[in-house]
Amino acid sequence: MSQHVDVLLLLPYILLSLVMMLCQPFNQSKTGISAMLMLLAYYLIQQNLQAPLSQSQTGVTYILLAVLLPLNLFQLHFIPERRLFSRFGLIYLSVLGLQLCWGWLLINHVNPENYTATWQMYFYTIGEFSPLPLLLIIMIVALACASASIILKRNQGYDQATFICLLFTGLTLFQFQQPYISSIAFTAASSLLLLNLISCSHELAFIDPLTGIPGRRAMETELKHLGRTYTLAMLDVDHFKKFNDKFGHKTGDDVLRLVAQLLLNINIKADVYRYGGEEFTILIKGKTKNQCLDALEELREAIASYPMHIRDFEKRPSDDEDGKRKRGKTQRKQSEVVQITVSIGVADSLEDSRTANVLKVADKALYKAKQNGRNQVV
Repeated sequence: MSQHVDVLLLLPYILLSLVMMLCQPFNQSKTGISAMLMLLAYYLIQQNLQAPLSQSQTGVTYILLAVLLPLNLFQLHFIPERRLFSRFGLIYLSVLGLQLCWGWLLINHVNPENYTATWQMYFYTIGEFSPLPLLLIIMIVALACASASIILKRNQGYDQATFICLLFTGLTLFQFQQPYISSIAFTAASSLLLLNLISCSHELAFIDPLTGIPGRRAMETELKHLGRTYTLAMLDVDHFKKFNDKFGHKTGDDVLRLVAQLLLNINIKADVYRYGGEEFTILIKGKTKNQCLDALEELREAIASYPMHIRDFEKRPSDDEDGKRKRGKTQRKQSEVVQITVSIGVADSLEDSRTANVLKVADKALYKAKQNGRNQVV
């Protein structure tokens, strides 16, 4: 039994250290900082909070941890994503060190009589329900709700990591009287941080960051696991370079995002990938090219008939929310409307099932579509 307890006590140290090590090569510094804060908090709990909270030093340590840990975690939503081993990391670690020094001085110079009076005056607890003062329960719940709303707005990996840490920190502090609560909660948090890190690294490797659809690497992986019958379509945005030169790269990026979203609405079951630049690939499993032509033609027409409003990025507010508020009917009428078109080359696996050869045939068909005047399916 004691061996199982020892393993449980050690698990948060091992898992949180692993998260910190993996965050550096995966460029997930905020997740690494979250893990570092949790590791430091767990060490303080194991070393300084194993005595009754009625003792002045233990009680002050508990209150400081309940205040500083959630606040330090929450502010990770707003600091820039920088490597921990950088000038920014040095400044951050210095600020954290100052907090620790201030906490140490406060804990070691607290007067037991003043501590008791302050606890009774400000830190009201709900009987045996929880040792965490009601004021701090409200603060942690508010921070957790604000963190959840940030995830709903932008849903970045480091935002998810911050919310996970806030949630399990609150659970630990709220049920601090329960045996092994810190070990159980911090083990669960570190396990979720690892899963979050793996998920984020998968997205970095396989999801195109501009359009939000799978990229070429994801397509190449999928092509290794195809059946006998499938169709590949290569799609290219017509005159994209001229469009980019005339309206700018930001507008060009908007075009690629728009095309990607329209591709996802194709009227047939298909997988869509960004092949590179202004090229996209559509993979349709279990169907020949003749069975796919109507859907591809319908897609081409949908893109050609879609009115795209050109944004003036020089006059547009830098803040997205401010831009949305100011954007109205008058502005929309004054903006330039353009149509974009695409050329599509299609090939299937009936004559040759090797994916490299089918891709070559589809690419030749795309080149022919461009030679024949663009805005067509060949």
